[in-house]
Amino acid sequence: MGLMDKLFGWMKSKKKTACILCIGLDNSGKTTIINHLKSPESSHQDVVPTVGFNVEKFMMSNLVFTVFDMSGQGRYRNLWEHYYKETNGIIFVVDSADKLRMAVAKDELDQLLKHPSVAAKRIPILFFANKMDVRDALSAVKCTKLLGLESLKEKPWHICASNATTGEGLNEGVGWLSEQLQTLRP
Repeated sequence: MGLMDKLFGWMKSKKKTACILCIGLDNSGKTTIINHLKSPESSHQDVVPTVGFNVEKFMMSNLVFTVFDMSGQGRYRNLWEHYYKETNGIIFVVDSADKLRMAVAKDELDQLLKHPSVAAKRIPILFFANKMDVRDALSAVKCTKLLGLESLKEKPWHICASNATTGEGLNEGVGWLSEQLQTLRP
């Protein structure tokens, strides 16, 4: 009995992990967001544009996030779909100050949602309407409308106004994602 109790306690205390895909157009702030969420010891001072992808880890709410930070440059966006099958959640970052490319972000989102590996799963999608500190940035409500999120019924989603450089809105968003992951996963 003592050995079984110890084994059960060890398994129960073992931290859950989640594979997260962080996507969005280039220069939307994906890497800065992920860098801000990591512990101070592992975050980087200088954030450079991602070429291909980076893999980062951080912990929140007893859940270890393994984040695939994907490049948003046009020539690398076709790599995203190779990671859809194994993902437990998606962080989709939009530059709320880049009104001209909001239609491109919507097209990429529509392609993501139609992909068989995403369409077949009930995975949570967290949207960050980033760069709220920029003058004339679109509100999270306006980003919701332009991205057509009201019609997204088959997946849990949440949008947060954010500023990746200060961290505003990031913990709220990742907290929501963490709750969803722990609710949806056994």
